[in-house]
Amino acid sequence: MTEATQRTSDNGVSIWLDDLSRSRIESGSLQDLIANKNVVGVTTNPSIFQKALSQVGPYDEQLKELGKVDVETAIRELTTTDVRNATDIFREIAEKTDFVDGRVSIEVDPRLAHETEATEKQAVELWEKVNRPNAMIKIPATLEGLPAITATLAKGISVNVTLIFSLERYEQVIDAYIEGIAQAAANGHDLKHIGSVASFFVSRVDTAVDKKLEEIGTDEAKALEGKAAVANARLAYELFEKKFAEDPRWADLAAKGAKVQRPLWASTGTKNPAYSDCKYVDELVAKHIVNTMPEKTLNALADHGNGAPSIEGTYEESHAIINKLAELGIDFKAVTDKLEADGVAAFIKSWDSVIADVQSGIDRVNG
Repeated sequence: MTEATQRTSDNGVSIWLDDLSRSRIESGSLQDLIANKNVVGVTTNPSIFQKALSQVGPYDEQLKELGKVDVETAIRELTTTDVRNATDIFREIAEKTDFVDGRVSIEVDPRLAHETEATEKQAVELWEKVNRPNAMIKIPATLEGLPAITATLAKGISVNVTLIFSLERYEQVIDAYIEGIAQAAANGHDLKHIGSVASFFVSRVDTAVDKKLEEIGTDEAKALEGKAAVANARLAYELFEKKFAEDPRWADLAAKGAKVQRPLWASTGTKNPAYSDCKYVDELVAKHIVNTMPEKTLNALADHGNGAPSIEGTYEESHAIINKLAELGIDFKAVTDKLEADGVAAFIKSWDSVIADVQSGIDRVNG
């Protein structure tokens, strides 16, 4: 283990890899990152699968076995096979951590992001298809996704809630989680192995807000560049602490074995080269955190990261940053609403590419 990744883990952060492919599994790369860089879980999304499935070669053997199936069936078989194999690799970690870590996520079709019942139905199908207790089903935190999150958890299915950008939506996600766990308890499910994380997106907030600050162009505006995303995430952690400490239902559910829904920092690759390539890891270290990193960010952390605690004591400053943005005329809610809509649209675009790439693969291997 590297010193920086170990220190990050020791200070409460579970390091997950934001990438999965057949070649990463078969080459031993994933096992190497587990052994040497403290990786204890994996997340995927449509963009990641699009990148993986566009490769010619790694999936051809399975495509030949499937024959001339429809493209939706082929995608389901290819992606769930990767996730199932990855969960098997992480099974020992899952068992050692009482299923807190060792998790591998797979996302519902992003085209269903605004369809509650269809999302719920596919979440069950994916859970049954992967058929591993350390899997997680990713459901976007759209308004229509919130009741699907509750309903899925109520069935005893672990959920990774994705595409969270605002504190308002994050609070709704926590409420949906607690209600889902309460329903799971009422339905007789063992709460101990139902896991959930709330994927709060980070770097994209700076990309959007910095652009507006540059347009304003004053010294006061420039002084705030690169601060919005971390402040927003730190306030999400404040909300996490407050909600699970104060919600009257939670103590009873925790006594029955329920685990808190951990905040997961997503979109933690640094997009602005002027900022540290470890910025969205080192500035967001605290207990009960998951940070899912692209390999480039993980390597940067391993090479020169810090990993020291960095959230405690920052709430007042973080509130002040968000207030200053408002004083400058930046509508933060409008920013986060647009980021959610853009995030769904980007995943749908990637999914459309997945369909085209897999259809091309089916045609190629079947001559």
